[in-house]
Amino acid sequence: MTETLSALAPGAEPFHHPGGEHANVGVLLCHGFTGSPQSMRPWAEALVRAGYRVSLPLLPGHGTRWQDLQETGWPDWLAALEQSLAELAAECDQVFVMGLSMGGGLALRLAELHGPQIAGLVLVNPSVKRNNAKEAAIPLVGKLTASVPGIASDIKKPGAVETGYDRVPLKAAKSLARLWKLVQGDLGRVHQPVLLFRSPQDHVVHPSNSALVLARIASKDTAEVLLPDSYHVATLDHDADRIFEGSVAFVRRLVLATGQEAGA
Repeated sequence: MTETLSALAPGAEPFHHPGGEHANVGVLLCHGFTGSPQSMRPWAEALVRAGYRVSLPLLPGHGTRWQDLQETGWPDWLAALEQSLAELAAECDQVFVMGLSMGGGLALRLAELHGPQIAGLVLVNPSVKRNNAKEAAIPLVGKLTASVPGIASDIKKPGAVETGYDRVPLKAAKSLARLWKLVQGDLGRVHQPVLLFRSPQDHVVHPSNSALVLARIASKDTAEVLLPDSYHVATLDHDADRIFEGSVAFVRRLVLATGQEAGA
């Protein structure tokens, strides 16, 4: 019997672009838990306009239905990003990794494991730890129910909607918690320059996540930028341009410092 594949939600498809004037510089974008590339697409397009090669993969179990995510875990999500990282590294002189929420945590894990391949990180409301005591009960709750209400579309901007699941699969959430522990334990292995954007009003990821990252990484070149008019999915919110322009400036500064930008 042929396996029936779940339909991809509109806008959830992966996005890859060969780049333009500065195609020797690559950027890997990582979306969040229960989300999809749709939340990162405007960011990806801003990087393409700046001339960079861009890879925005769809993580396993995402972009279809929440039941599909239930059958995956953090090793699957990380492996997909490692493949994209390897492909960019083979084509580019330098590669930067950028992530939103869980994507920020995965970006940090990539830096911990593949540091020499990564020139810098841009993180938006990164998720690396529990947000409240209730989340400690996920394993117990998971024995009683398969899912809980979703976390998608925490956006302040009227009319902006994130393509994400309306339910959080608890088996996958339990796997995410295991990823947090790994990321936390190895933050001292992160030496790359880091630009971190944080929304003071975030109803999904507590600000203590960003504080933990900045306190434990070994990077000497770090900056935190507040997004005062945005909630969690800031890449689709009022302050999105601040993220896009700031990340392009971050990449340009670091690339020009090494003299590797084409045409520099």
